[in-house]
Amino acid sequence: MADEQQFDNEKEMNVVGHLSELRNRLIVTAVFFILFFAAGFVYVEEIYDFIAADLPFTLSVTGLTDLISVYITLAGLIAIVGTLPILCLQIWLFIKPGLTKPERKVTLLYVPVIFVLFLIGIVFGYTIFVELIVPFLLSLNNDMFVEIFTYDRYFKLLFRIVIPFALFFEIPIIAMFLTRLGIITPAFMRKSRKYAYLILVIIGALITPPDFMLQLVVAVPLVVLYEISILLSQTVYRKKLKKHEEFMNEDS
Repeated sequence: MADEQQFDNEKEMNVVGHLSELRNRLIVTAVFFILFFAAGFVYVEEIYDFIAADLPFTLSVTGLTDLISVYITLAGLIAIVGTLPILCLQIWLFIKPGLTKPERKVTLLYVPVIFVLFLIGIVFGYTIFVELIVPFLLSLNNDMFVEIFTYDRYFKLLFRIVIPFALFFEIPIIAMFLTRLGIITPAFMRKSRKYAYLILVIIGALITPPDFMLQLVVAVPLVVLYEISILLSQTVYRKKLKKHEEFMNEDS
């Protein structure tokens, strides 16, 4: 009875310890988010000038509170991008004690890769938006109306395109991670290919204007990302099988 009570106490202490560590990790992440947000707030004019340089028109605001929204939106974007690697590192540090030494080395490499893929996704989505979507939408007017482009509507449309791309570019690294954990396999991804394609095409149609060529331009990179994910999953899976075979041979 005493042993059971001691076991329960130790288990409770472990849970409390994990929750306390998780809280500390989240606090560290929040502090960096605030710091990056403050930095973005200070340099919001430079950030806005960089974005506005690609526009063939001038953005307008319809009220004084819109100016505050401009600062919060742009500073928040910088904070999210800057905090992402910090968040990934804190998650890795939290799960580190439960990993073997080889697993620690491999999973640590995921942190910079996630950040780089996120940035590539943002750049790709932004390029698609500025070079294809904006010219297409402007061409629909054909001098029929007086155009007033507000900051609020422009950035809502911009984020609707760019953020999904930034997340979709994480598909390969997510596939590798889930394969390493044994949650998915390359065979499963191949079997689900047609359903994945359908979902990606639907998503491409949802985040782009109703033009077939634009939807195709968006859907094709997503399909390519899925195929790359299958190849990377296959690579991780083969390494897992090889290690398993070596382990079995050693035991025999």
